[in-house]
Amino acid sequence: MKKRVYRYLKHIFGTIGVLLGIGIIVLLSLNGSVEYGENPQNINLEKEGPYVFYENDSTLNVNYIRGNKTDGFYLDKQEYQADDSIPAYCYFPLDSTSFDFSIKPSFEIPAASYDDGQPVLAISDIESAYSTFRDFLIQSKVIDSKLNWTFGKGHLVLVGDFVDRGFSTTQVLWFIYKLEQEAAKHGGTVHFIIGNHELYNMQGKFKSASYKYYGVASILGKQHHDLYNQNSFIGKWMASKNTLELINGNLFTHGGIHPDIANYDVSIAEVNAINRANYYKSYFPKPEETLEQLIISNKKGICWYRGYFKDDLSQAEVEKGIDKFNGKAVVVGHTMKGRVKKLYDGKVFAIDVKHPKDYNKNWPNKSSEGLLIAGGKYYRVLANGNKIEL
Repeated sequence: MKKRVYRYLKHIFGTIGVLLGIGIIVLLSLNGSVEYGENPQNINLEKEGPYVFYENDSTLNVNYIRGNKTDGFYLDKQEYQADDSIPAYCYFPLDSTSFDFSIKPSFEIPAASYDDGQPVLAISDIESAYSTFRDFLIQSKVIDSKLNWTFGKGHLVLVGDFVDRGFSTTQVLWFIYKLEQEAAKHGGTVHFIIGNHELYNMQGKFKSASYKYYGVASILGKQHHDLYNQNSFIGKWMASKNTLELINGNLFTHGGIHPDIANYDVSIAEVNAINRANYYKSYFPKPEETLEQLIISNKKGICWYRGYFKDDLSQAEVEKGIDKFNGKAVVVGHTMKGRVKKLYDGKVFAIDVKHPKDYNKNWPNKSSEGLLIAGGKYYRVLANGNKIEL
C-alpha cells in the first residue's frame, strides 16, 4: 500500500514538475516575467497630481489630490489664467521625492526631421515606470541626480508606450514635460513619439490602465476618459506629438513602417498630420484600404505594425518602407525582445524590453536597456550606463 501511494505521489509531483518546467521555458522564451510583492504605496494618492484642465479658453484649473481612504479625499484646487506660467510639482510616493516644473501656457507641434549630428538616446515602452525611467536617464548621463539635463544638444527619443500597465502614469508624463523644458535650455531635444497605448488613453480605451486612475478620476469628479481628453492640458500636449520622426538619418516610430506605404505619395509630415487628425477617433477598418486607413490601422499602421517580427518579410520589403522616408534604419518599440537588437542587416533596431515596475518585483529580474546612436555607431545601453556596440 505504501509503495502504491509513493508511486502515485511520485507521478503527481513529477507531472507538476514537468508542467512547471514547460511553463518557465515558455515564460522565458516570450521574455516574460512573474510580478509579485506589490508595494501598497502604489495607491497612495496624497499629493497626487497635478491634474490640469481648461475651465474655458482663458482659465486653467490645477488640481492636487489630498487625503487618504480613512479620512477621505479632497482637492487642493487653484485657478490660473491660461496665459500664466504656472508653478507646479509632481510627487512620487515610493521614495517620497518630487520634482518642480512650470506649466507653460502654450506648446507647438514639434518638427519631424532633424539633422545636426548630435547623439541620440532612444528608449521605449516604459509603461508608467517613473523610477525606472528616471534612474535609467541618470545612469545614461542624460540627467544628473537632481534631474538636471546633462545631455547637451543631444536627442532623447521616447519611442511610445510610456503610459498604462503601472501606477505612475502621471509622474511619467509630467517628467517628460519637464525634460522637454530642461533640454531646450541647453539646445537639446526630447522627442515623445506616440505609441498605441497613448492612443488608447486619448481614445478612451482603458483596458491596460491601472485601477488607480479610476479612483483619481472619481475624486476629480470626472470619468476616466476625461484625464487625457482635449480639455485636459496634458492630453492636449500629448496630442501635439508625432508618430514618425527622422533624426540624423534614422527613423523612429513605435510600431514600424509597412512596405505598402511606399506605394503612396506621402511625406513624414503628412503621416503625422493624418495620425494627429485621428488621435481622438477610435479605429475601425473600412472596406477599402486608403492611405489614411493604412497609416492609422491597428495592424499595419505606424503605431501598431509588428511585421518586422511577425511577418515573413524579405530584406527588400523591409528596406522599401525605410527608403520611402530616406532613412538609414528604423528604430521601433511595441514588440518586446529580450534585449535591444539589430535586425535585417542593421536596418531595424528593436528596443522594446521588459522594464522593471515601480511598485512590483519581477521574476526573473529585469533591467532597462536603450539604444545610443553616436558617431555613426549604434550601442546597446544597459541600465548601469554601460554600452555595447551592435
